[in-house]
Amino acid sequence: MTAIPAHTVANLRDLGSIALPGGRSVRPGLVFRSGMLDRFDAAADPVVAALGIRTVVDFRTEAERRARPDHVPEGGRLLLADVFADQVAFGRMPVAAQLKQALSDPAVAERELGGGRAQSLFAHAYRAFVISDSARHAYGAFLSELAEPGAGPLLFHCTAGKDRTGWAATILLTLLGATPETVEAEYLSVNPAVRQAFASLVEGFIAQGGDPETALAMIGVFPEYLAAALDTVAARHGTMERYVREGLGVPDQAVERIRERLTATS
Repeated sequence: MTAIPAHTVANLRDLGSIALPGGRSVRPGLVFRSGMLDRFDAAADPVVAALGIRTVVDFRTEAERRARPDHVPEGGRLLLADVFADQVAFGRMPVAAQLKQALSDPAVAERELGGGRAQSLFAHAYRAFVISDSARHAYGAFLSELAEPGAGPLLFHCTAGKDRTGWAATILLTLLGATPETVEAEYLSVNPAVRQAFASLVEGFIAQGGDPETALAMIGVFPEYLAAALDTVAARHGTMERYVREGLGVPDQAVERIRERLTATS
């Protein structure tokens, strides 16, 4: 995976060049992940503009999109794939979709998220990635878009580009045959960029008396978060392939097209 230096897009990286077994790798220049594109400016970021993004998949909630709309690269189209729509409809906005609000009030954060509650809530959100109807629809739409014949470069993102986006990358890399160690390493590799993006908020949170451990649990990604989703896949479907076929409704032929398109041989 290659981090792309960008001034107006946080946590931008190309999944290309990630090693796969058998001397293969992910083909570069076709699949990118990032944080939200609300500040994207083509003039300030010619490197990003030159990526030729044709589709942007936005995993955020309606409220997140309304507050900070994407600036889609010229020539690109926006695909809305709200992972948390089901939970929002029942009045349960996950903490992963409201990080900035959670970091704005240390007293509330400690009451609602301290003492290990943040970790528990994130694990719950990751299990919902696998089982909720809106998440299954969102991730199915993401894979179906990648399988489209002649599809151009695609960028997928949520707000910070770590949780909803991290699970999408996990699904894709697993389908491409990446080892569990490679998948987890890619998932965890976003931590430095996310911590940098949220540094000022975290500093303010701690300065107001917030617990650094609570802040870290919110802005970081951890193996146990990913394990919550992977264990749910194993319990309900057995394998990632069956989860994609049965849970996401993506046929085997589409998965094969994704593999053919995104896999390079060294």
